[in-house]
Amino acid sequence: MRVLMRDQILGSVYIFGGDVNHLNGIYEEQSKELEMWKDSPGEVSTYDWRDYLGDRRYQRAYVDFFEDQLVLGGYDWHKIVDQYLFDGQEPLVNCLIAGLGHPLIHLGYAYELSNKELAMEALGLATTSYNYLHKYLDDTAYTKPSTYSTTSLLEILGKVADDKRLDGFLAKGVGDVPKSLFQAHEEFVLEHWNAWDIIDPKKQFADSQAAATALLVATHESPGDLYDFFLVHLLTSSHAVRILLPFVPAKFHVNLIRQWWFLALTVYISQGRPPIKLVRITEYPLNDVDWNKIDKRALKNDSSIDAHYVKALRAMKEAAGTWGDKDQFYLKAATRFGDEFNGWGGFGP
Repeated sequence: MRVLMRDQILGSVYIFGGDVNHLNGIYEEQSKELEMWKDSPGEVSTYDWRDYLGDRRYQRAYVDFFEDQLVLGGYDWHKIVDQYLFDGQEPLVNCLIAGLGHPLIHLGYAYELSNKELAMEALGLATTSYNYLHKYLDDTAYTKPSTYSTTSLLEILGKVADDKRLDGFLAKGVGDVPKSLFQAHEEFVLEHWNAWDIIDPKKQFADSQAAATALLVATHESPGDLYDFFLVHLLTSSHAVRILLPFVPAKFHVNLIRQWWFLALTVYISQGRPPIKLVRITEYPLNDVDWNKIDKRALKNDSSIDAHYVKALRAMKEAAGTWGDKDQFYLKAATRFGDEFNGWGGFGP
């Protein structure tokens, strides 16, 4: 996982315009924390590649397998990704949110940087992170009418924050969506998940990126507090969805967006449902900060070697560039995040 984080921050800094010295510095710093890659218990083949899904011991075997397939496929990495991600009755694409969305995030970088090595790593991560969450997308029985409906994710998140039925549940810092959430509250989770009525996918996906930004920045109370490490993944995984949608077959588009929403909803609940107060963004003073200054904060700041800090700033900048920045929402969010960031929290009660 640390190798993937290193690759992702290098990609972000490169896109931000970081020079060779900066990239080398990050590479050296991030490499200090790497662990030796352990051999897998066995190899993976075309006949049994699904037999070891979710078994992290096979990470190296899966990456070796996909790299071999890449060679056999004439280095057409798009073809290999399509074959293993979208084929079958329970396609791998329906579980990219496992592992806190890291398979989704890494695959997004592969397409954004057009990099075959990152793509094969992403497939390896998707296979070893695969878990029970796939059933909520694969089994249509879980998609059913809710007790209410709305086109607004922020409205749903407000209802979730006020839902007394979820009181007492807290799973901060688990690292993935905990099974205990569904054992205790599956009915309520599905009620809120299915409440999102997608009638205009493009507009509502754009709105979801604003919601992802709000989940990180508008839940943060004061400058002295640490930002939530788990909520930042909702923003960076949303960025990945935006990158991937043009490359994903149309029949998977809505499911991919709803899959991200499932991750956002469950992580928000697990992290204690902190109130989302948009005024923390909309009324934040810019003090002459513009996107050029945000770029400098990403590249020349004490936090510039922190992968998630850099990726969060870039996700907000890219969202603003994609959808426009009405009332400078994204710029204000990035400014507040940059001003107040002093580390990550959210790891425990």
